Amino acid sequence: MQQSYIFAVMKYVAEINVMPHKNLLDPQGKAVSGSMAAIGLPQVSNVRVGKHISLEIEALNENEAFQKADEACKKLLANQVMEYYEISIHSI
Repeated sequence: MQQSYIFAVMKYVAEINVMPHKNLLDPQGKAVSGSMAAIGLPQVSNVRVGKHISLEIEALNENEAFQKADEACKKLLANQVMEYYEISIHSI
């Protein structure tokens, strides 16, 4: 008699922050930093501008969801030569 297994696929949200490497020039951040005094915020400096990406992922567990988000970052979402990324996973 053959046994069959049913695996519950769960939904997860991957929150991804992509930022320029700290040792690289950030032209957008520099422009924003330069504008802070003009809007009355001279205390703000060294701005770094990145992007935030949110993905819904179907996976068997949190580890698999993380691996899929990591693969998406490596293949599409981040330029690893110029950027680094951080991933956090939450179940829905």
